[in-house]
Amino acid sequence: MPDAAGDALVPLRIAVAGKGGSGKSVLSGTMARLIARRGGRVLALDSDLLPGLSMSLGSGPDPAEAPLWGATQKKPDGRGYMWGEGMHAALAAQRFALDAPDGVRLLLRGKQRPEGFGAVIGASQTFWEVVHGLVDAPEFRDWTLIGDLPAGQYQVADDWAPYARIYLVVVQPTMQSALTGRRILRVARMRAPEARHLVIANRVRDEDDVRHVEKLVGEPAFASLPVDEDVAAAATIFAETVKRLRDAGGAFV
Repeated sequence: MPDAAGDALVPLRIAVAGKGGSGKSVLSGTMARLIARRGGRVLALDSDLLPGLSMSLGSGPDPAEAPLWGATQKKPDGRGYMWGEGMHAALAAQRFALDAPDGVRLLLRGKQRPEGFGAVIGASQTFWEVVHGLVDAPEFRDWTLIGDLPAGQYQVADDWAPYARIYLVVVQPTMQSALTGRRILRVARMRAPEARHLVIANRVRDEDDVRHVEKLVGEPAFASLPVDEDVAAAATIFAETVKRLRDAGGAFV
C-alpha cells in the first residue's frame, strides 16, 4: 500500500481468517508476494498445523521438523518449554523464517506429524511467543506481517494474531462459510476492537454472489474475488490429498 506521497510502502499488519477451504491461504500468499514484488519486506506467519500457505506461496513442501524447535528448549524441570539461550522473538523470526518466492520470508508454527501434537508443541509455544514479541519489535517495524490463521474463530479468540490491525475474513457464497465468517467477525471485534474487520467475498461468479455473501454475513464486502477454475481444481486436489494423508496417519510434508 503506497503512502500519501505514493513513493513508499506502508507496512501492513494483517490476519486472514475464514472457514476451512474458503481461500485464506491463497489470499495470504498472493498478498505477500504482490507486496514483496513492490519492494515491501514481508513476513508471512503460518499458524496452521495443516499445510497450505507454503504451497500458496510456491515455496515447496514444509520441512519435516518445525524450524522453531531451534529456538526452543525444555525448562529445567522438564515441564514445558522456554526460549533457547540468547533467543527472543525478533531473533527467532530472523533466524528461523524460511525463504519464499519474491523475497517473502515464511515463519511456520509447525505441521502435524503422525506421532501427534507432541511433535510440535514446543515449537508451537515458541511461535505464539514470537507473534506476541513482533508487535513492538523494532527489527520488524517496517515489515508487513501477514498471518494465515487456521479455520474457524479459535485462534482469533486465543490471541494468535496480536499484531493484526486488519482482519480479513474470507467468505464464500455459502451458508456454512458465512456462519463461520460471522463468528470470526464477532470474536475478532471483541478481541481487537481497534482493528479493522473486513469481509472478502471469495469465489464469486457475479454481483449476485457478492450481494448473497453480504446478505448472509450481514455487512458489506470490502472486496470480492472472482471464481478461478484452476485455483478451485487445485484446492480440491489438495484437500483430497490432505484427507488421504490424515486417514493414513501420514506426515503432512
